[in-house]
Amino acid sequence: MLFATLYPHLDPVLLQIGPFAIRWYALAYVLGLLAGWRYCVWLGSLAPMPLGRGLFDDFLVWAVLGVILGGRIGYVIFYNGQEYLADPLKIFMVWQGGMSFHGGLIGVILAMILFARSRGLPFFALADVIACATPIGLFFGRLANYNNGELFGRVSDVPWALVFDRGGPEPRHPSQLYEAALEGIVLFLILLFLARFTPARGKLGLLSGVFLTGYGLSRFLVEFFREPDPQLGFLAMGTTMGQLLSLPMIVMGLIFIWRAKPAPQ
Repeated sequence: MLFATLYPHLDPVLLQIGPFAIRWYALAYVLGLLAGWRYCVWLGSLAPMPLGRGLFDDFLVWAVLGVILGGRIGYVIFYNGQEYLADPLKIFMVWQGGMSFHGGLIGVILAMILFARSRGLPFFALADVIACATPIGLFFGRLANYNNGELFGRVSDVPWALVFDRGGPEPRHPSQLYEAALEGIVLFLILLFLARFTPARGKLGLLSGVFLTGYGLSRFLVEFFREPDPQLGFLAMGTTMGQLLSLPMIVMGLIFIWRAKPAPQ
């Protein structure tokens, strides 16, 4: 277990000046949103349904609100409701961590619905581009989880297992890196290939469906290696909350793929 001692003990604070602190976790969100915005500008300019840069400039603010509000509310509802009911002010302490991807996804979907309606756009014309960029944010977010030593994996004897400060003395799967690879790099490359080298960009809903299905399958798989949230533990039939929340994503993704329609000319 040589590698079990090599987990980097990185300070979660990148820079602090008096009471003002810049945390790696916050920086991951900023990098993910900015890189995702730039990628959307490029991808949205491609045929068969080009979208102007100004559209994504305007939507960036909506996306930020959807990610932060949805992610935080989702975490409170899905993962830790009792703690926040006991102390509601803790809901606003986002710098202490506690964000749900599934909640953030719901928040962004609502933002896209409202934004597309306000601009007279077909929903999937916007959603398909955003779906292709989302793995960028997932990649940076999972690296931030690793840096914080949170959301670690189950106890394991694999050669690359690591000891996390919050996980006790046993070596564990670095499941944050598994997720960064599958939900981030692999899913990004699949969507890039489909959008750039196949007719998928011209079928509204197809890329969104691939993203939902791909993320759902990746998350469901990694949950077998990730330690369940301590306040929830294992649920029905040994599943975890992450797996239960991923199942509807897989179903909806397959429906979107099946019902994808040609983009209007």
